[in-house]
Amino acid sequence: MNLLRKPVFYGLVAEFETPEKLIAATNQAYAAGYRKMEAYTPFPVEGIDEALRFRRNRVPLLVLLGGLGGCLGGFGMQYFAAELDYPINVGGRPFNSWPAFIPVTFEMTILVAAVSAVLGMLLLNGLPQPYHPLFNVERFVAGSHDRFFLCIEATDPKFDRAATRKFLENLPAKGVYDVAP
Repeated sequence: MNLLRKPVFYGLVAEFETPEKLIAATNQAYAAGYRKMEAYTPFPVEGIDEALRFRRNRVPLLVLLGGLGGCLGGFGMQYFAAELDYPINVGGRPFNSWPAFIPVTFEMTILVAAVSAVLGMLLLNGLPQPYHPLFNVERFVAGSHDRFFLCIEATDPKFDRAATRKFLENLPAKGVYDVAP
């Protein structure tokens, strides 16, 4: 068995005409036991994230850790330079004059936290992703105009191609399409 082989089937996608039908279908799919699904809409739809039951966001934790790392790194860099590497006695002040270190420490905290936020958001969203299997579905082009799509992935534990297709066809979907990579 080759573990590196890509699956030959990505999942099934259902097309809906209104956001209300999409949210209702997403709730029904969740109630039926499907967990690996994603909604695609031409504009932000209020309530779709609750219907998909998104997990908590991990970006704030990454920003906190990045900010703490920047704070410690900024202070540590100045402490190393002023106290250990090149100590200079200026006016009888101590080598570790921490009030002078505050501006750089603050700026390093903000810089590293901001970079952590951007990189964390990109990585957790799986970006950049120049190709997605849904681009192979002809009707998916309407997803950027006036249609709404719900995709149930084949990696879902409950996914059975025939049963999932039948489930999606029983929803108020305009059509159900196979998604192949």
